[in-house]
Amino acid sequence: MTDLGHLKKDFANRFGHSPRVFRAPGRVNLIGEHVDYNQGFVLPMAIDRDCLVLARAREDATLRIHSVQYDETVEHVLSAPHGDSHHWSGYVRGVAWALAEAGAKLVGADLLIASDVPLGSGLSSSAALEVSTAFALLAVIGQSMSRAAIARACQRAENEFVGMRCGPMDQLAACFGKKHHALCIDCRTLEVEPVPFDESQVRVVVANTMVKHALAASEYNTRRQECEAAVHLIQTQRPAVRALRDAAWSDIESLSTAWPENLRRRARHVTSEITRVPAAVEALRRSDWDAMRKLMEASHASLDANYQVTSPELNTMVALARELPGYSGARMTGGGFGGCTVNLVRANLAEAFAVELAARYERATGHRPDVYLCRASDGAGEIS
Repeated sequence: MTDLGHLKKDFANRFGHSPRVFRAPGRVNLIGEHVDYNQGFVLPMAIDRDCLVLARAREDATLRIHSVQYDETVEHVLSAPHGDSHHWSGYVRGVAWALAEAGAKLVGADLLIASDVPLGSGLSSSAALEVSTAFALLAVIGQSMSRAAIARACQRAENEFVGMRCGPMDQLAACFGKKHHALCIDCRTLEVEPVPFDESQVRVVVANTMVKHALAASEYNTRRQECEAAVHLIQTQRPAVRALRDAAWSDIESLSTAWPENLRRRARHVTSEITRVPAAVEALRRSDWDAMRKLMEASHASLDANYQVTSPELNTMVALARELPGYSGARMTGGGFGGCTVNLVRANLAEAFAVELAARYERATGHRPDVYLCRASDGAGEIS
């Protein structure tokens, strides 16, 4: 947990005045992986790990940005060229650019950033940073936007400024999270429906493999291109199809026999994964944990065989979880190629599950994982 008092003192020492404080949560995706950029349905949950942005307006047009994690300070003039978008500050600079593009009349600001959302783990540390930055930059100038508009601006920053072609799920989860609830998100309409999650029965356990393969970012964008290519092939016979959301695998299986195998697999995963999300929503409403287990297992199997974004470490973590008492489902979460798994575990066994899973994974791989219980969290806002 981040020490807010220490951060406020650090801000005052660096910038000479007291800050306002804003937060946005990370998220874990229960099911609906790699379908948000295919305009499908997803079922994430904002978690109780946050990115904090301490902020104060400046009288000039300069952003002074200090990252606690990187122990680095960057200055950026709002009217300056983009610069290196792959630097950590690119997410902050990108949000400022996207807000201005959306009509915000920004001024400079001093910003201090601290996060306990693990970087590169599949828990959306980038969206937590983007959304908390957006809330801070808007608040210090007294402007407001709807949460949906903030999510869209932050997604645009990541797509067009940073170059990661993510869908809207992560930013919407950071904006609309609700305590004791998951979120069913329609990634075409951006409608968000809270879904009760009974944490007295089952807890979410996140298991970080501590491995992130270098090809993750480039392969993520490749998967999106492959999905778009599949849509173009479908449109030759079904022009009304706008995205893979509009196609059922049973309808396109025969059409795809002559496709390249990689496109066929991608379409099979996305179309089947989209159907699993409404089923999972109903399972959560009924607290039907056996149904959730089967859906999560089917999701992970498809991500492994069809979407090909798992890794040996992720598969090991999932396999080990299935052997433990209290297990109620496990799958990879996030972009893949490493990062985290999400596990549903009977509440009374969750702490013991986390300890034993960590020990078994370390014995199997030599990597010491970070395994911890999460609770559903509220979305972004100012901390008074």
